[in-house]
Amino acid sequence: MESAPSNASVDAAARAALATGPAEGAELSITFVSASSIRALNRDYHGADGATDVLAFGLGADPWLGDIYICPEVTDAAAREMGLDSAEEILRLVIHGVLHLLGHDHPDGEARYASPMFRLQERLLAEVRGRA
Repeated sequence: MESAPSNASVDAAARAALATGPAEGAELSITFVSASSIRALNRDYHGADGATDVLAFGLGADPWLGDIYICPEVTDAAAREMGLDSAEEILRLVIHGVLHLLGHDHPDGEARYASPMFRLQERLLAEVRGRA
């Protein structure tokens, strides 16, 4: 991985996103996995045969909120392609995953960048980065 965020930054990103929803007492796990592992998860649970950057699975059991899986290898490649910092992109994905677990969603394609979820995600990322 090119650059990794600190554990404290990952925690801050998750907590910032959790603070936007009804998540009192909720717990979640964030797991960093290989490209082959996330590809298998994506295939098995979404029917998509390809590696992706992040997957979020809601568990629905109290107090658990869910599990988030992030693939640093895919994230690094995407960040390089977009000219972004890999560590910042991972924090973005943490926030993105938590927001999905809280029920937020976005359209596919370019429309996602104008969605309320994306705007909230970017605001939270700026707040977390401003504190780092």
